[in-house]
Amino acid sequence: MDLVLMGLPGAGKGTQAEMIVEKYGIPHISTGDMFRAAMKEGTPLGKQAKAYMDAGDLVPDEVTNGIVRERLSKQDCENGFLLDGFPRTVPQAEALDAMLEEMNRGIDYVLHIDVDREKLMERLTGRRICRNCGATYHMIFNPPARPGVCDKCSGELYQREDDNEATVGNRLEVNIAQQEPLLTYYKNKDILKTIDGNRKIEEVFRNVDELIGSLSE
Repeated sequence: MDLVLMGLPGAGKGTQAEMIVEKYGIPHISTGDMFRAAMKEGTPLGKQAKAYMDAGDLVPDEVTNGIVRERLSKQDCENGFLLDGFPRTVPQAEALDAMLEEMNRGIDYVLHIDVDREKLMERLTGRRICRNCGATYHMIFNPPARPGVCDKCSGELYQREDDNEATVGNRLEVNIAQQEPLLTYYKNKDILKTIDGNRKIEEVFRNVDELIGSLSE
């Protein structure tokens, strides 16, 4: 089963990916992990990617696509994979289709974890960190016993600038604009499966599991 996982920041992709990997034994391939592995192994493409990243530049598609091709050619991907963070654009999606066609395979499903913007804001702005010991809390999922006070050391809890509403809202808008053309591309290919991610983790996975299970029927 060859799968692509999509969703906005805060949608819970990481949690669902862990559960998919645990049940189905296919590798979870994230863009960051691929780049790190290629650079660590010192492959020609890894060295190219490192040069761009060290200069603070975006890694061009031809290098990114090449690294993806190398990763998907490895033995652990023979029975399938779960791609996360790639493709990000329609040209990358087209390149992925072309490389998979050469391997006589193709994307079975694109699993899109869809969560309301309001709920994403709630999830992404809820983090608080202790100034003293660095302990992390979430105002909804893991609140401190006393508001604004660390349970472990009684230090002051604060919100990082990255987590404030304005920054999070801007990040979401950028991601929404980037994701829309890709969702349309996969919808037109009739492989987009949108899953309601507003529910509990177990309920979301039940839906994901049913979809993946249908591939073997």
